Amino acid sequence: MDSADFTPAVGAADITLVVRRTIHARPEEVFAAWTEPVQLKRWWGPRPVICVDAEVDLRVGGHYRIANQFPDGTLLWISGEFEVVDPPYRLVYSWRAGSDPQHSERVTVQLEPQGDSTEVTVVHERILNATTRNRHQAGWSGCLDGLYTYLSPA
Repeated sequence: MDSADFTPAVGAADITLVVRRTIHARPEEVFAAWTEPVQLKRWWGPRPVICVDAEVDLRVGGHYRIANQFPDGTLLWISGEFEVVDPPYRLVYSWRAGSDPQHSERVTVQLEPQGDSTEVTVVHERILNATTRNRHQAGWSGCLDGLYTYLSPA
């Protein structure tokens, strides 16, 4: 299994996290897995968190909502709006976790063909502090592990 590459960068007003992972699938397959709710629910979430609900209105200005359920039953909703939808290579969307509408982070997902595989680069921006960055790093690592497993050939 390929390992993920994490590059945290500190800006003047926020923190940015870059996560890379090679997935053994074409960009079209990765894009579909990322944007189709039925597929998204099968791989999203760092274990033992599971995705119990997903809604995706895949268009610029469209909204998404993802429900992460923790082992104790607690639900954490992640939501936002799509800013860029460029299938099958790029998504940019706002990111709000929980019910705090005051702070919105931004996620860019870039899918780069690499032969029969795709290099997935996730850039998570506008992170307020190192503690949150560390949670995002663990979360994205787990999500990309799930995506890798979901799309790996049998």
